[in-house]
Amino acid sequence: MAEVMTSNQDLFTCPICLDILRDPVTIPCGHNYCMGCIKGCFDQEDQKGVYSCPQCRQSFNSRPVLNKNNVFAELVEQFRKTRNQPLVPAPVECYIAGDVDCDVCTGRKLKAVKSCLECLVSYCETHYKAHNELNPGRKHKMVDAIGQLQERICTQHEKPLEVFCRTDQSCVCLFCLVDEHKGHDTVSASEGKLEKQAETQRSLHQRIQESERKLQELRKAVETLRSSAQTAVEDSKRVFTEIIRTIERRHSEVTELIRAQEKAQVSRAEGLLKQLEQEIAELKRREAELEQLSHTEDHIHFLKTYQSVGDLPESKDSFDVNQSLSFENVNTSVSTLKGQLEDFCKEEFMKISAAVTEVQVILPSEPTTIEEFLQYSCHFTLDPNTAHRQFHLSERNRRVERRAQLQSYPDHPERFDEWWQVLCSEGVYGRCYWEVEWSGVVYIAVSYKSINRKGGGDECKFGCNDQSWRLRLTSSGSSFWHNDKESKLPLGASSRIGVYVDHRAGTLAFYSISDTMTLLHRVQTTFTHTLYPGFCLDKRSSVQLL
Repeated sequence: MAEVMTSNQDLFTCPICLDILRDPVTIPCGHNYCMGCIKGCFDQEDQKGVYSCPQCRQSFNSRPVLNKNNVFAELVEQFRKTRNQPLVPAPVECYIAGDVDCDVCTGRKLKAVKSCLECLVSYCETHYKAHNELNPGRKHKMVDAIGQLQERICTQHEKPLEVFCRTDQSCVCLFCLVDEHKGHDTVSASEGKLEKQAETQRSLHQRIQESERKLQELRKAVETLRSSAQTAVEDSKRVFTEIIRTIERRHSEVTELIRAQEKAQVSRAEGLLKQLEQEIAELKRREAELEQLSHTEDHIHFLKTYQSVGDLPESKDSFDVNQSLSFENVNTSVSTLKGQLEDFCKEEFMKISAAVTEVQVILPSEPTTIEEFLQYSCHFTLDPNTAHRQFHLSERNRRVERRAQLQSYPDHPERFDEWWQVLCSEGVYGRCYWEVEWSGVVYIAVSYKSINRKGGGDECKFGCNDQSWRLRLTSSGSSFWHNDKESKLPLGASSRIGVYVDHRAGTLAFYSISDTMTLLHRVQTTFTHTLYPGFCLDKRSSVQLL
């Protein structure tokens, strides 16, 4: 019995780790594997949703249930005893840095040196030699270690992709040439690579030439702008200098008028002062004589003398002194002039400012074709710190779907805790274009980062405040929302939507993408802060950033 078991060693060897089976399991196609090895393979295929046997490549739509094969485990244990190999626990998986990890290593992952396009497995140096020993008569196609081996296999025929179909612009296997690609224009993959390289180089060369032409035009426009600006500065300085001189001249004229009037009136007043002083002196002399005469006892002498003393001389000039001597009216007139000048300057400055802001370096016109839009393509990723707890992020945070169960996200102040929403990590600067695939009922939005996150009020909901704009998409129709105002859209939308933003120009546009681009809705406004793409999902809905 021992000799029989020893001669059939391959029966007890795991095709993945090439070691004696540990906790053997049998999958539906009949092949046996270590429990840990086949579980690791299936874990890698979870995202694809299709599982296959590493040996026969038979695929299963649902993940096979792995149960230990107790009968076969007894045979393995007996075989191990005949080999005098004690059962040791499988090492804990760990990984080291490398371009491609060995798919066979069950413990410490070593760097792979070769990949088999038949087995779709990458091998380190040790397991590569074991692979060749196990397949001495079969010449598998081996290449230097490469990742993502499944992408190099035809999903329909499970054969290596070796041919490039020019008609459908896709890589196919040899079996495809006798099926759906029969009669198509095809070349080898290597020739297709050279053609694509040449095509890309031509396209890049044309783009470089066009960009260099625009660069020269822009530099020339900048020089013209600088020269014109310098001329405008010098001219404005000259004009404002003349205005200042005119005001200073008028100021001097007003000052001269005031001083002349002051001199004339002071001179007249001084003449009157002298006359008044002489008159007062004469009156005082007569007053003294009359006082002396009043003491005489000779009445006849008093009466004869009084006529010459008592008759008062007439005043040479009669006038009233102005009690409100000031130039208040002059001050009022000057203040009025000041107010009129300020109002005039303010009105004219607004006209000047508007004329200045109209001067702009000519920018490229707004894109109209898909090729022109793609020049402004931006890469966005969803921010897990903002995602609602029912949102499941995948594809390196570029796909989101709403699930019933809550995800294990940590508490974060930026997370939407009531509305089923998520924002992207990157903001929109200048011109930007991106596309998304959607299903279910979704809201494609742009929002300021300052939008509220906590609570179920309109201040948190995309499109229901002045912080955000959103496009609502369903299978039955679409609508646009901003500041809680809805605009019904007449056109239906495809499953692919393009979003274009020109932040400086205040442009936001949504396009339905199929064979052509169809404008769904366009907004012209003024954006005061950086915009961030965002999404809101209904039940059983998803969005994929392309």
